[in-house]
Order: sequence, then structure tokens, then C-alpha cells
Amino acid sequence: MTHKAQLKIPATYMRGGTSKGVFFRLDDLPEAAQQPGAARDALLLRVIGSPDPYGKHTDGMGGATSSTSKTVILSKSTQPDHDVDYLFGQVAIDKPFIDWSGNCGNLTSAVGSFAVTAGLVDASRVPENGTAVVRIWQANIKKTIIAHVPITHGEVQETGDFELDGVTFPAAEVPIEFMDPADGEGSMFPTGNVVDDLEVPGLGVLKATLINAGIPTIFVNAADIGYTGTELQGAINEDAKALAMFENLRAHGAIKMGLIKDVSEAEARQHTPKIAFVAAPKSYVSSSGKDVGENDIDLLVRAMSMGKLHHAMMGTAAVAIGAAAAVPGTLVNLAAGGGERTAVTFGHPSGTLRVGAEAKQVNGEWVVTKALMSRSARVLMEGWVRVPDV
Repeated sequence: MTHKAQLKIPATYMRGGTSKGVFFRLDDLPEAAQQPGAARDALLLRVIGSPDPYGKHTDGMGGATSSTSKTVILSKSTQPDHDVDYLFGQVAIDKPFIDWSGNCGNLTSAVGSFAVTAGLVDASRVPENGTAVVRIWQANIKKTIIAHVPITHGEVQETGDFELDGVTFPAAEVPIEFMDPADGEGSMFPTGNVVDDLEVPGLGVLKATLINAGIPTIFVNAADIGYTGTELQGAINEDAKALAMFENLRAHGAIKMGLIKDVSEAEARQHTPKIAFVAAPKSYVSSSGKDVGENDIDLLVRAMSMGKLHHAMMGTAAVAIGAAAAVPGTLVNLAAGGGERTAVTFGHPSGTLRVGAEAKQVNGEWVVTKALMSRSARVLMEGWVRVPDV
């Protein structure tokens, strides 16, 4: 029997923040995959190596974690005053499913760099030396993001001394601005409250902050679900009952936020919303052995991604943390000590991260005009990815 030869598709494998993924130019994809739909999903699933019942991604480019099972499609922007359109796909590991419902804040830091290198940014906007300000249209959530990409001798500067907890080696700093980061349409607080009573079968009624900023996120107090906020991945990811509890909590929070109508729909929306738990500062040892002192941070945050505790912090969830911290009375704000705040440094499993946000009240509703953080990005490999013709 004769089999088709593999497809050979131009691609770049990049790290952005604490994630990595396979980047494509839209025009380089096979024609059938240049449009949303089954052909695109089938192709990208095969690129990553999903679904993989072994949970290893041995036969693909994925890394078998939520942080490393990602795809990005970029093209010249169709929006006025933007340079590049950025579409993100979170690929499930053990299911034939790609979630297009949200953004990846970590990989956002690589979008500007890729866009400059791939010629998607007009040459007149790239200095010989200095900073290229790349205007990104995040197509999943229809929001503007600004990346400040360092340029040396007309090329993206990737090496540097900026250290990011959760990333082993230093690199060049890439400041990112998330403009008007409330996710999607409507209020940043979909219930109209900064704190809600969330009823969850098996847990009772919990205090929760439900926010649409960066990515829809459900925040609860660590103590209310039996945790301290200093947990590392093993404490949760090796506990099947804990994982089921978090998914149950996430599903009921999604209903409260109006994202789904029934808990059964949560399985088809794994990327959003996120679930996170917060606590007041406390000293702990990070996953790398780094001592994080109580006085080094404003609060503790742990977040779940695709059903597992994240090894550091998702960039979009960091935006949600910054936005919630800037609004007095949210659980995030209260864990950080309350009051008015324009930035917080929080502790996560790999170390610490600082995020800023500007919040104000408009017609009685809280609005965050932008959130800011710094990440780094680096090309790991470029050339072609090969996949069987699906």
C-alpha cells in the first residue's frame, strides 16, 4: 500500500515567557488550514502530537504539559493601526481538541519578535538600534497588546540578563502592555460584584472573585479549599481528588460567569476560565530551590491550567491578578493587604512575578485601562515542521 509523503510546513519553535509553542505564518499553512475549522485543527493536533493516550507527545512537537502544547498563527493585521494578527490555539494532550477561546500571555512575548523577524512589521517601524513597538491584535479575544521588542543592528535582540522565574536562563526583556484587558464583551466583573458567593457541590458556599481581564479567571481563598498558597505542583497534580475538586469548582464558576450553561460544557472549554487560589504572603521554597521570603511578595497565587497546577504563572492569569489587585475589595486585593494598588509582586511555584495595572471607576463599574508586565522570548528552532498529510 502506498502512503502519502509528509507535509513540509515552514514553522518556528519559540519560547515565550514560561511557555513554548509552534509558530506559523498564516500564508505558510496548507490552503485548507488557512481557515478555521476541522482541517486546521487536525493539522495542528498532528503537529503537536495529540491526542496522545500515553501523555508524552513523543510523536509531535508538544511537551505534554499545558505550557508546551501550544500553537500560534500570525499574519499581517487586518485591523487599523495594528501590525500583526495573533491567533492562539491551546492543544489538549489526551483529547482531539484545540481550545481557541482565549489568549496565551506568555507566548504573547514571542509574537512581537516573530512578527519582526518574519517581516510582518513594516520595516519603517523597526529601528536599526532601539525598540520596535509592535501593535498586536489578539484575534481570540479581540484586544490590543503592545510588545516592546529590543532591536540591535536591525535584528531582534534575544540575549540579555533579564531573569524570569520559571525560565532557566536569562534573556532580553520584552515589556508587554495589555490594553483594555477585560476579556471579550461586557463588564470586567460579569456578576457586577468584586466578590461573590459561589455555591459548589461538595464544597459549599465559597467567596470568589470572578473577573474577565487577560483571561476569565475565578479566584478563591486558599484556606477555604484546604490549602496555604505555598503549594508546588506535586501537592496537587499527584492528587486525583484535588484535580477533580478544582475542575468541579471551575465548572461552577464558569456557569456563574455566564460562560457556560451546564457543567457538562466545561470539558469542551478547558482553556477558559482559569481557576486560581490566593493567600497572604508567607515564606516558601520554590520548585527551583529558591527561597521566597514573606517580605519579598505582596501575596501568594497558585493557578490551574488545563486541569493541572501551572509550574509558574500563565501570562494572561497574571494580567487577571494585576487587574484584580488594582480593584479594592477583591480577594486578590485583600490577600495583598487591601487598599489602592498599581502593582503587586506575587509568589508562584517557580518564584515571583511583578505585574502592574491601572484601574478606575466608570459609571460605577471598575475598568482596567491596561496591565503591564515583562517577559522574555527566544527562537529555539526554525525551519520546517513535518507531519503526515491529514
